[in-house]
Amino acid sequence: MSAELPPTIDEAGASLRRRQLTSVDLTRQLLSRIHASQDTIAAFITITDEAALAAAERADAELASGTDRGPLHGIPLAVKDIIATADAPTTANSHVLDPAWGQRGDATVVRKLREAGAVLLGKLGLSEFAVGYPDPDKGFRIPKNPWDLARSPGGSSSGTAAAIAGGLILGGLGTDTGGSIRGPAAYCGISGLKPTFGRVSKEGCVPLGYSLDNIGPMAHTARDCALLLQVLAGFDPADPSSAAVPVPDMLSRLDGSLAGVRIGVPREYFFDNLNSEIEQALRKAIDDCAAAGAIVREVSIPHAAHARAAQRVIMFGEAFAYHEADLTTRAELYGKWTRAQLQQGALLSAADYVQAQRVRSVIADEATRALQDVDVLVTATDWNVAPAFEGYSPDARMRQPDFTSMWNLTGQPAMSVCCGFSEAGLPIGMQIIGPAFDEPMVFKVGDAYQRITSWHTRVPAGTGEVQVA
Repeated sequence: MSAELPPTIDEAGASLRRRQLTSVDLTRQLLSRIHASQDTIAAFITITDEAALAAAERADAELASGTDRGPLHGIPLAVKDIIATADAPTTANSHVLDPAWGQRGDATVVRKLREAGAVLLGKLGLSEFAVGYPDPDKGFRIPKNPWDLARSPGGSSSGTAAAIAGGLILGGLGTDTGGSIRGPAAYCGISGLKPTFGRVSKEGCVPLGYSLDNIGPMAHTARDCALLLQVLAGFDPADPSSAAVPVPDMLSRLDGSLAGVRIGVPREYFFDNLNSEIEQALRKAIDDCAAAGAIVREVSIPHAAHARAAQRVIMFGEAFAYHEADLTTRAELYGKWTRAQLQQGALLSAADYVQAQRVRSVIADEATRALQDVDVLVTATDWNVAPAFEGYSPDARMRQPDFTSMWNLTGQPAMSVCCGFSEAGLPIGMQIIGPAFDEPMVFKVGDAYQRITSWHTRVPAGTGEVQVA
């Protein structure tokens, strides 16, 4: 992002309140960047210029009159195009979804953002139905990684991560069923949180895995993610899986200190076959935390290696239940990779699903025990850096290590923050996992780490060098 614009939600909010910047000016400049980047980064499916500028004008008028809706007031954001918005169609990046599905009011999370005064710039690209690898034959733009346009920004929240890293928005919404917020955050060098299951309403979001899905915030910093989650969180009777638990002050622990924070590092699985550059960056990050006063100890999750298989059985079983009718009657409309993924669900039995849920219970118990004597767990977010589009094999990717889907099984909050770069200049992600409904602790560790390092301040070439607070 160029130096004349604030790089974070927190800084932009301060500039708006000091009258150094208007929401209209900020929105216009970002909309200009978005349009100019559609043939390169290609982050957006729909751009809502008129609605965004109208919202920015309202925000400026309200702030000038003394009405302050909070930290998101006047802040330009965008939404993954699997979440319903009243002012734009919802496609799920697919020709299969009935257009009538999106002809409704805002999803709960979108309504909350608007009530907080946020300015929504449009709908962001994604993997089809949040599961398929991009199929160029279907005509949708394919988001690119701003660090290297020949590489993937990750999936499925690809457009959200690419837009933030590319300086097109200050933050946005992603969804996460097996790592679809955290993977793109790692590949694009930003921050992204999968909240505790049930913390954020999924009303108005096209489902993938009913018992695994989450909507969560993505932004440059852990602090910005906390600001977003503060607005998004809360019980919603319209979502059957919404948790009726109090919403804490998400910023309450952001004191910049790691002194006495207990960090657990799982000894099993998470370092197996890990890319050497990833391992080096992760161990350096852990050492940096220890040097800042954190207490680091090994913990055990004995069946961690089985989490991926259990998550896939549950996800594809639940996804097939949602897509069965369309796969039966018009499978050709799906992208080839999406179709192949979803059809796996037809091969699963009820016994497979039940056994996967039993494994899920074992791993959830082990993860809970691992967190009993520490405040957070830390792992790599992904085993490697962002892959190139050319020669990429989705099938081969499914056989590689997976460090994110376990936390969809357990339901615990997990966030990725940038902890280094490869020799090729590609971002590396560190994953921070906390106890259920203790997002403030996850934010504390992520924010404190970002205060003692500067990895998150780097931006891709062409977007301008800035200093992120």
